[in-house]
Amino acid sequence: MSFPITGGNVKYYPPGSVNPYVQGEIQHTGSGLSLAAGPTVVELTNFDIDPGTSVLYGDVSVNGAPAATDALLFDLDGSTLQPLQTGADNTAVLQGTRVLVSADAAALLNSTFKTDAVKAGLLVGIATITLNTA
Repeated sequence: MSFPITGGNVKYYPPGSVNPYVQGEIQHTGSGLSLAAGPTVVELTNFDIDPGTSVLYGDVSVNGAPAATDALLFDLDGSTLQPLQTGADNTAVLQGTRVLVSADAAALLNSTFKTDAVKAGLLVGIATITLNTA
């Protein structure tokens, strides 16, 4: 799954030089994903990442109706982040951040889908961020 970067500005510092060493904002306006069970569809859209606080916010709708705006959806665990890689193709790649369901998102999803299966900290995937540097 990929989410095009639509805006923002990020500054990368050598690890250990400042904390946090990735600072700024990465926007994915218009991107998102859908979760469905039976007739219920939850849309998570318009992702906005703050790498300095290691969180991802977004909008939530349930069956097409707005449910939350700028909700804390995912916690980002950068402890597994690999050093910045730069390529001859004018890109910079940050890879290795674990994407975890936030406590807020777990509660919302459990309530919406009438379950208790979604736990805070559930691993969703590993993020790779590719930026054009030219």
